[in-house]
Amino acid sequence: MEQAEFRRRVQELSKRHEKLVTRKNQKIETGNGVFDRYAFPVLTAEHTPLFWRYDLDQKTNPYLMERLGINSTFNAGAMEYEGKNVVLARVEGIDRKSFLAVAESPNGIDNFRFWDYPILMPETRNPDINVYDIRVVRHADGWIYGLFCTERKDPKAPSWDTSSAVAQCGIARTKDLKNWERLPDLKTKSPQQRNVVLHPEFVDGQYGFYTRPQDEFIQAGKGGGIGWGLARSMENAVIDEETIIDNREYHTIQEVKNGLGPAPIKTPKGWLHLAHGVRNTAAGLRYVLYLLLSELDRPQVVTHRPAGYFLAPQGEERIGDVSSVVFSNGWVAREDGQVFIYYGSSDTRLHVATSTIARLLDYVLHTPEDPLRSYACVAQRYALIEKNLKLMGSLQKRTAKQPVRRTRRAGAG
Repeated sequence: MEQAEFRRRVQELSKRHEKLVTRKNQKIETGNGVFDRYAFPVLTAEHTPLFWRYDLDQKTNPYLMERLGINSTFNAGAMEYEGKNVVLARVEGIDRKSFLAVAESPNGIDNFRFWDYPILMPETRNPDINVYDIRVVRHADGWIYGLFCTERKDPKAPSWDTSSAVAQCGIARTKDLKNWERLPDLKTKSPQQRNVVLHPEFVDGQYGFYTRPQDEFIQAGKGGGIGWGLARSMENAVIDEETIIDNREYHTIQEVKNGLGPAPIKTPKGWLHLAHGVRNTAAGLRYVLYLLLSELDRPQVVTHRPAGYFLAPQGEERIGDVSSVVFSNGWVAREDGQVFIYYGSSDTRLHVATSTIARLLDYVLHTPEDPLRSYACVAQRYALIEKNLKLMGSLQKRTAKQPVRRTRRAGAG
């Protein structure tokens, strides 16, 4: 390739990339009143910088090939940082290894740009094979903590088994999201720990953790769920006792498994939690999101559980590397009451939904719980139908009683 042609192709790639990054996102007008979706994902594999993927030196890459490709960008931790919304995305290379990278946006719904360098997460003495799905929280102790899943090959697996893994909670902390100090992994009695979240405030003078204790193989209806435990220190975080605060339930959206998403948001009515639930379908596992509310003084005590899912995959969101999945480990609550919910779809891309604290509280406080039986669910719906039919009848009667107003036609004498 001639030098002029090489430069022309680089310019063309750069132009296409800039057009994608600066594309204005559009709110989808038809919503459910709880939150608003947007037309475009906020991050895709193509949003990653060209200089992450291409060798831009013609001498070493004469055909301008993509040397280190990106497969997907999804499940992101999120926070407000220096006046902007930042997401710490899970970026998966075409080699299947995931890493974490920061992207920032001035408005939280579009124009997300990755920082020049991904996070080079320090390793422990037992190196991670894969790191992903970080939850970031600004804690009352002054640090920003990142809790993420660290996977390593199961040392007990036979030599022919190249897929069995041990998942634990990795912990790191930072002041600027660039320089990270790795701490020892969280220690619990559970053989596996995924979806661990740090509570943003001290509880009884200790650090509170939302966990997911589990056996090696979880079966529907045999325990498990979102757990809660306390640790005296983050430098050597050990949880001696875990209690389940939100169970898995037979024939619900969280029949197979469930886990907390991001750190909860503090509201006047309690701690607002976003979680994911998983159930079986003929097409495989289906992941959805749901909300909970817990006490302010005792965040482990859940007070409200709206029935069913809060957000489920729709349209393009249903298609990807792992289909029919939405997953969130990051949201941002602004001082003006706005809430930005960042969720990955089908392990492929990252989206945003927006709401407000007022709307979310109305949803969790006034949406009835799941009575867990079809008969009771229909009875619950009967009550709503009867209430609405009475209101509609009253409205029709009021409308019928209104006098008919005659309008004068133009030109009439």
